[in-house]
Amino acid sequence: MKTRIEVEPELIEKLEDIIGNEWVVTDKEVMLDYVADETAPTVCPEPAAAVVLVKPDTSQEISNILKLANQWKTFVFPRGGGTGLVGGSVPTENGIILSLERMNRVIELDRQNLMIVVEAGVTLEKLMEAADEANLLFPLHPGDEAAQVGGLVACNAGGVRAVRYGVMRNYVKGIDVVLPTGEILSLGGKTLKNVAGYDLMHLIVGSQGTLGVITKVILRLYPRFKETATLIIPYESRHKALETIPNVLREGITPLAIEYMERGLMEESAKKLGKEWPVKRGKASLMIIATGNSKEEVYLEADRIDKIAEQYDAIDTLVVENRRKQNDILSIRSNIYLTLKPYIMDVLDVAVPPANMEKLMDELDEIAARYGMYLPMVGHAGDGNLHPHVLMKKAGGAKEEDLEKVKREIYSATLSLGGTITAEHGIGKIRTKSLNDFLDKKTIGIMKKIKRVFDPNNILNPGTIIS
Repeated sequence: MKTRIEVEPELIEKLEDIIGNEWVVTDKEVMLDYVADETAPTVCPEPAAAVVLVKPDTSQEISNILKLANQWKTFVFPRGGGTGLVGGSVPTENGIILSLERMNRVIELDRQNLMIVVEAGVTLEKLMEAADEANLLFPLHPGDEAAQVGGLVACNAGGVRAVRYGVMRNYVKGIDVVLPTGEILSLGGKTLKNVAGYDLMHLIVGSQGTLGVITKVILRLYPRFKETATLIIPYESRHKALETIPNVLREGITPLAIEYMERGLMEESAKKLGKEWPVKRGKASLMIIATGNSKEEVYLEADRIDKIAEQYDAIDTLVVENRRKQNDILSIRSNIYLTLKPYIMDVLDVAVPPANMEKLMDELDEIAARYGMYLPMVGHAGDGNLHPHVLMKKAGGAKEEDLEKVKREIYSATLSLGGTITAEHGIGKIRTKSLNDFLDKKTIGIMKKIKRVFDPNNILNPGTIIS
């Protein structure tokens, strides 16, 4: 027997009038995948009991839903692919889950201007495929290809390739957004420059569904690389690995990606995927992706990187040219979190100036030693973004009662080195206290005022970013 949620029947009827009864879901079992995301279970917020799921197909339908929600003072939780790691889309109050999954059309691929126009529900996988078919490239790869474009924009996603091409903000040229009060705005466009007034578009980017519901996005594309190679450079010493990075960058080499990895983690991740990690030596490795318009150009860049790495005691560099094997390596790197997830209490997302990454990891080693715990670390080394995975005690990690102390010490160490408590995951719902602890009151106050201007009744994704 289906179990229906306890939502006012009149509200459900009005929602059905807007989008049709087949797109209004009240069955709890059907909604199980919509009330959580990929946040570690230990810290994932508890979802509310009385929620209704709606699946609109147009901006106008979303506008009508938000106008109705304002009339009823009902909370609305925008929902993308559910790949977030900070509980940002979890419906923590009774109300409406607004899924963008039906709005999944590629509207236009503009080869002349190197732009693509997509609806917010288009997945990263579909976006990359559409660009590839036009012999173009969307370089960003935040991780899970099931993530939806609207969510990537709302979270200002980053990922392994940010060292050369930046984060999602660098690609967004225009958006359509429905404000919490129901108005539909078109911001930006296909121009490469635009300083007409305050940049509201970039205020929406990274706002995690608190200021509006993104429905359409114009993204910049790039010419596709003709050749790529993935270098795996193993070291016995983590310090030597990290010392290599600024010297590579100082030589004017800007690879597509520079990742720091621990060999044990990569082997576990590969095993989970039924694959094999190709490097058997060294405790730590750098994964560097070189690109070029010819094999000779890629070989030249790989050779320059290898010579620099040799100066820092690198073990033999493995160069992988086969596209399938390169994709295997990237998937193994991307799968680390899912491999560790059964044992994770929380995964952090701190960042420091890249040259301070070595100091940060040393300080985190000291924190781990104080708590008698194992603290696995992987990171986007080229841009100073580190992901410490705080494991459960049964996996050699911290005691649950020490979790908040450990996080606070990690954040304090990060800030002392000129860093930030989150570089790409965002604040979501699980880090609002940390934001309050580490940002000044004036800044928090301005954020609250901005939220009230956009969302006077506080209906949109409450409890996210600011409490």
